[in-house]
Amino acid sequence: MNVYDTANKLAQEIKQSEEYNTYKIAKEAINLNIELKSKIEEFEKARYEAQIVALQTGKDDENKMRHVQELYGELIQNQEASKYFDAEMKFNILIADVNKIIGQAVQELMK
Repeated sequence: MNVYDTANKLAQEIKQSEEYNTYKIAKEAINLNIELKSKIEEFEKARYEAQIVALQTGKDDENKMRHVQELYGELIQNQEASKYFDAEMKFNILIADVNKIIGQAVQELMK
């Protein structure tokens, strides 16, 4: 089997995984709730901006981090948002694990 066939098979298996499907369902539920979707988008934008500042300066901006924590605290009270964040985290762990496995396979070439 060649690498491209294996990569395509992996992509199909990811799409069939519990993590992918749970995240997809949670995301679809969020998309049906315009107000909740907007709040999650606001949170994700704030989190991204805080991460950019931290990367650029090497330290956290306390005001931005506090704002992110406040938004998250509000959102996590909502059952749909809580399911969404949980599903997102599990899916991201799956993808990170797959990337780690692939990275370890080619690590010696990067030396």
